[in-house]
Amino acid sequence: MMTATAQVTALIVPALVVVALLAALLRKVDVFEEFVRGAGEGVKLSLQLIPYIVAIFVAVGLFRESGVLTVLTQWLSPVLTWLGFPVDVLPLMIIRPFNNAAAMGVVADILSTRGPDSFSGRLASVMQGSSETTFYVLTVYLGAVGIKRSLHALPLCLLGDLIGYLAALWATVLFFGR
Repeated sequence: MMTATAQVTALIVPALVVVALLAALLRKVDVFEEFVRGAGEGVKLSLQLIPYIVAIFVAVGLFRESGVLTVLTQWLSPVLTWLGFPVDVLPLMIIRPFNNAAAMGVVADILSTRGPDSFSGRLASVMQGSSETTFYVLTVYLGAVGIKRSLHALPLCLLGDLIGYLAALWATVLFFGR
């Protein structure tokens, strides 16, 4: 037997589809034609974004395999330890702005070595949800609209990631303790 919440949740998406179809019917919109046109634009956009996405994946692969991640971890660990971050989440903080799959691999490693109930495991889990794959998002969004010079976007997005990491540390300490 499904709870009332589960029943309502299961009906949300079908209800939204029905509302959209009714709105289109009232406005006399040819839904199928608009769908086909939108799908065509989506395919064109995907083809335009492929070079940007390939470039970011190659850059992340080079970053990981070159040993730069290890060197950055060694350099930054004293500062982050002073701030209260465990050293084992530092690779997550470095790799997360570049690639979600690699970040999930780091989280999985932390959870398997430290445990899901450890401070590092909890912090890594909260950090994963408190930050964004900044370089990937900027690549896709700016590439989609053809912006070549983004001036302030990258520093501000990285500042947002830093704030997300600090908020994750604060929330983890607040809700779970050390």
